[in-house]
Amino acid sequence: MDKEFSHIISKWYSQNKRDLPWRNTRDPFRIWLSEIILQQTRVAQGLSYYLSFVNEFETVHDLAEANEETILKLWQGLGYYSRARNLHFTANHISKELNGEFPKNFKGLLELKGVGLYTAAAVASFCYDEKVAVLDGNVFRVLSRVFGVDEPINTSPGEKIFRELSTELLPSTEVSTYNQGIMEFGALQCTPKNPDCEPCPLNTRCDALRTKRVKDLPVKVKKTKVIELHMSFLVLITGKETVLRKRVGKGVWQNLYEFPSFVGSSSEDSKNDLGLFVSDAGLDVNSLEYVSASYKHLLSHRKIHAQFFVYRVEEIPSLLKRNTVVFEDLLGLPIHRLIEKFISDSPGFFKLDVKS
Repeated sequence: MDKEFSHIISKWYSQNKRDLPWRNTRDPFRIWLSEIILQQTRVAQGLSYYLSFVNEFETVHDLAEANEETILKLWQGLGYYSRARNLHFTANHISKELNGEFPKNFKGLLELKGVGLYTAAAVASFCYDEKVAVLDGNVFRVLSRVFGVDEPINTSPGEKIFRELSTELLPSTEVSTYNQGIMEFGALQCTPKNPDCEPCPLNTRCDALRTKRVKDLPVKVKKTKVIELHMSFLVLITGKETVLRKRVGKGVWQNLYEFPSFVGSSSEDSKNDLGLFVSDAGLDVNSLEYVSASYKHLLSHRKIHAQFFVYRVEEIPSLLKRNTVVFEDLLGLPIHRLIEKFISDSPGFFKLDVKS
């Protein structure tokens, strides 16, 4: 059945694949870029980011020479900002240490920062037809359902089983077509919810369909407990200026800009810390003009509840003077999603024409 399975997948792909720009090239720079962008990102969202990056950077050398703020700004809204920082680091490494040449095999690609097993396999097989299997969420789902594998996909034993199975199923030729095909099959045909099994070319071979377990597969163990945090943001505005601070140190929002923030385990804790800072900065409490509704924002292991407190002042206090930003420059800085959402909701405060 192994040869038949890969043949069915490749044939389905030739008839149903989406016309996506990174599929019309074997350039490792563009394929690597697309795979980094599409990690934990839907194609519908990632396509516009990919096009922005290739329009801005024609080669890996161009990307390497860019400053980090430019890259973070282009990345804004995708989340997982460590991917963008790794992208820049690796571009520098390839440009300067490897003379602009990407490694031409799976093993060499795996040595690049930010490149894991899946991305290395994707670039190696898509660019060079190396016989190495890709294994992403779509592939896990297809294999789990068709072959009835109920070992959790996010455990070491489960990953070993799926990696061995995916390798056994590889065709002897046209590995690129097959690998892209099984990923596309999972994205369009064998979808996470409500897959259309009736016209599926694998329905007579699908163990999950036969045993009525389509909704139950693949199996995943429960995620890490989500911690709830509360953030209060201090938004200072004059007639033409506000205050944004660059986050330093490690963290998901490293090197992104935001209004001064105060974090607590409860809403009252974060508000109290903000109040103390307002007092230390010598701000008039009566200058508080607006308090936003609560914003909710989900990160991998954090659920953030945020509020924005807008103070209209004559001038920026000396404590924050060095963090002053004029309104015209506000949208040119890399900011995280919470800040972007508040500015989009409240453009009148900053006299901006914000397109949501």
